[in-house]
Amino acid sequence: MLTLYELKPRFQRLLRPTVAWLNKQDITANQVTLVAAGGSLLCAALIMSFASHPLIFALLPVWMLVRMALNAMDGMLAREFGQQSRLGAYLNELGDVIADTALFGVLFCVQGVQPGLLALVILLALLSEYAGVMGPLAGASRRYDGPLGKSDRAACLGFLALGIALDCLTPPWLNVMLALMALLLVITLANRIRGALDEANHP
Repeated sequence: MLTLYELKPRFQRLLRPTVAWLNKQDITANQVTLVAAGGSLLCAALIMSFASHPLIFALLPVWMLVRMALNAMDGMLAREFGQQSRLGAYLNELGDVIADTALFGVLFCVQGVQPGLLALVILLALLSEYAGVMGPLAGASRRYDGPLGKSDRAACLGFLALGIALDCLTPPWLNVMLALMALLLVITLANRIRGALDEANHP
């Protein structure tokens, strides 16, 4: 099933000159990972502090694009410039989980959003990433199966935030979209588990 993750190679080609420059400046993959996580927490804090002004939510889609670039660049620095490390693996996975939770959490500040439904989306997002990380424990690779992987969730969140900022996405429709995301996350979770088991059973 096609996801935004499959467009990553094209995105990386655009970023390669910047990555080479970062390496020349002795900026490490782990530092980029920490900037992505810290920036996400700062973005979430800013939006939550000024949530009474809908336009502040326009900051979210802008940051999601920056974060996607940072996430791609830390991986490229690690793979292409010999910076892979066990610490980096932990920072990468934990940073993504922390950032996703914080950024989705800003929607709790939107009046009319069902908190239980939003909490379910956050939980399912965490479970889907955990299922992906568990691939190697089942004898498979790290799983990125869709339909709602990390990049796809980022795009959805950016769309929701833009709708809030422009006042063209009312809470009833926000809840409908959150419910749809929850359904897609359940499918993603099942696909990652099934994909890992199939890969392990048929190497």
